[in-house]
Amino acid sequence: MRRPFFPVSLNLDGRSCVVIGAADDREAIQKSAALEESGANLRRIYDASALRDEDVADAFFVISTPQDAALSARLRALADRHRFLLCCIDQPRFGFVAMVAIAKAGPVRVAISTAGLAPRVGKALKNALQTAMDVRFVRFIEILAERRARTHAAHPGPGSSKLRRDAMIEAARDFRADVRFEYPQWFEESDGRG
Repeated sequence: MRRPFFPVSLNLDGRSCVVIGAADDREAIQKSAALEESGANLRRIYDASALRDEDVADAFFVISTPQDAALSARLRALADRHRFLLCCIDQPRFGFVAMVAIAKAGPVRVAISTAGLAPRVGKALKNALQTAMDVRFVRFIEILAERRARTHAAHPGPGSSKLRRDAMIEAARDFRADVRFEYPQWFEESDGRG
């Protein structure tokens, strides 16, 4: 098995990013929307066969969705030459970045990575978290943020940092999250040995 990837979040505000994938490619559409939400300067390449080296030469981050080993190998060579981050969806051997599944609720983002080894498992985890992080959860986070702001206003200055921290720990003390997994029958029958 491959070593796990190092989890990281990227600040893409104002950075040049490229998404390669057909106009009707769901993955390319979703990745483009996520990059734009992050403030990236997005360039879309709809026809991978028309890709020119200069289309990606000044990019900070490139995402390619076609399952095309020749294209992915070419992009990897360009990434090595021009020093951009590269993600080739479902072809992790070509890129430096494996996309994470992201569950979102209000300002909260929970990223799940399987290092590209089990994307369907990552998606199942994301969907379960997304369901749990409902409207009530978002309101809880909003109220915690309001309490945090009030606590900071009431106790400003570096000498009050422990008091502020303790107040926020107390505010979230009884919050709990339960996690449970169910496995496929073939896995259960093999006693987890595959």
